[in-house]
Amino acid sequence: MKYVSMFDKIDLHLIRVLYTVLTERSVSRAALRLGMYQPAVSASLKRLRELAGDPLLVRSGSGMVPTVAGLRMIEPAADILRSAEVLFSDARSFDPATAHHTFSLAASDYLDPLFLPQLVSQIKSLAPQCPIEIHPLSADSDYRHHLAQGDFDVVIGNWPLPPGDLHLGRLFGDEVVCLVSNQHPAVRRGWDVEAWLTAEHIAPTPTHPGARGVIDDHLAAKGLVRNITARCPHFGLIPAMVAGSLLVLTTGRQYCERYTSVLPVQVLPCPVEFPRMMYYQLWHERTHASSAGRWLREQIKGVAASLRRPDADAAAA
Repeated sequence: MKYVSMFDKIDLHLIRVLYTVLTERSVSRAALRLGMYQPAVSASLKRLRELAGDPLLVRSGSGMVPTVAGLRMIEPAADILRSAEVLFSDARSFDPATAHHTFSLAASDYLDPLFLPQLVSQIKSLAPQCPIEIHPLSADSDYRHHLAQGDFDVVIGNWPLPPGDLHLGRLFGDEVVCLVSNQHPAVRRGWDVEAWLTAEHIAPTPTHPGARGVIDDHLAAKGLVRNITARCPHFGLIPAMVAGSLLVLTTGRQYCERYTSVLPVQVLPCPVEFPRMMYYQLWHERTHASSAGRWLREQIKGVAASLRRPDADAAAA
């Protein structure tokens, strides 16, 4: 209780007066440096002497010198003032070149395959001392809870209706198309809705029993069911599986087109009409005003814009 009582009597201004008086070794010079009247500095020094039980600054010849106790207080007082400056300056500004902030984000693997590599490269280039943690985005992870607890700074993914209780920034919209092997019959013959539904489809493994993705949710709303004969939990491996089979992957055009130059695959229009897939970044109110959080969101937005297909511009506006 004695410690608490003592602590309640000390404020940051008093620490600043203590440090300045001890380093200037003069009440008058300390007053000038602090922009205070000399009597006010003298009154603060009197309070400090009472709290310390020590004179702190004593006369020596024509000047003044700190006591032994006063000398011991100089560096701790400096540490407190530096910490206070960092405490509030970090909240108001973020210097990526010198910051040591850890960025944590969760992202859907349905994103453009170039997105995360380019984002990490950009962050490490601009903020070399900032660690990056990337988490998978799945139903097993309660991203609302993680955002609220500060475990994630940002969540990136696609939702038909993004949650309204979080801050939202649109990244891009994308047309739903199909990725097939060059040898798929639809490349030569084309297809209608029935042929597409009965073709062999590959889809992501459900994140939990009964879960459906945006494709199958939309089909169910139309009373349609496609023929899914393969599932894979690793979305980035699916294009290679498509290339060596007659499987059909239905997802965003931007994702599919990244593979047409490196795999024997083609992009075909989907005979079923789908709404555009919309990709967002979501964040919680707790990080909304954070300078580091704002900086991260600007990097995410910038990388998304650099990768965005021209016809997706209007959807992300």
